[in-house]
Amino acid sequence: MFCNMAGAKRSHACFFHTPLRAIEYGYKYVTKGKEEKIMSYFTLKNGEQLYYEDVGNGPETLIMMHGWTSSHDIYEEPVSKLKDKARCIIYDHRGHGGSKNANLENPSMETLADDLNEIIQGLSLSRITLLGWSMGAGVALNYVRIYGCDALRQIILCDMTPKQLNDEEWKLGLYQGAYTRKDMEQDAGKDFYSLYKSFAVGAVPRLKKIPGFLLKRPLKKRLSECDEKVLRSLSASMKAQDNRDVAGMVTVPLTYFYADPGSLFSPKLVDWYRDQVKTPFHAVCFPGSDHMLVTNDPDRFTENVAKLLA
Repeated sequence: MFCNMAGAKRSHACFFHTPLRAIEYGYKYVTKGKEEKIMSYFTLKNGEQLYYEDVGNGPETLIMMHGWTSSHDIYEEPVSKLKDKARCIIYDHRGHGGSKNANLENPSMETLADDLNEIIQGLSLSRITLLGWSMGAGVALNYVRIYGCDALRQIILCDMTPKQLNDEEWKLGLYQGAYTRKDMEQDAGKDFYSLYKSFAVGAVPRLKKIPGFLLKRPLKKRLSECDEKVLRSLSASMKAQDNRDVAGMVTVPLTYFYADPGSLFSPKLVDWYRDQVKTPFHAVCFPGSDHMLVTNDPDRFTENVAKLLA
């Protein structure tokens, strides 16, 4: 979008086009000839509505959940290739994208797990392949803690730690073991844009090379498509959680997709999951990727999901 700028700005923008699109977290601009989609909303028990898409008529059922500040759009390309293999359900969490106005309360990760359960029950789903990337993986862990695995066929967790805060005994949390309770307390006094910028650069290290005047516009756009109150509430909830014991509660096969070298989280998490999960475990590495593995290598992502659906 910046390649129409004149002079020096044009050259900078074109050079940084790829990482700027990465921070869009899978959002795509409307292009000529793009198939128009009918918007659907699922009404929760409290009356709030979540935007969702129900695509495909394959024999399997696949739910894919996005991360913090992202939306269902991150899975648009995979769904287009998986819809013949599975009924694909993608949706926006409260305060995100098409569900931005679902903001009547300060939700927690448990709230999002309850929302997932309402969708599963409301759409009469069973034998589900439940995939969560980033915060979406955290929702999956909370769902297992609260509701178990009876409705699931398998789980796919994508690049997410069960415990974000690091301490003397745990070094596999946020920012590859560097983020502690002291950092969280210091962040409490910062403005939200600054917090989000730090997160975005942590997720996509290439953004460090982008001049601030170019970076600010897409970051502000990304935040404008979410509800700040909800984002703050979910961020605090994620950082307060410790879901390490949930790995041992899983009663269906579990696959872990991870980035190497990664950015937000250490690739060493794969060894931790392998040791903790008691059911059949499989791992898929995305070499050369950062946290944005879904969009960094969409073909590899889709191919491996398809294999698991077979």
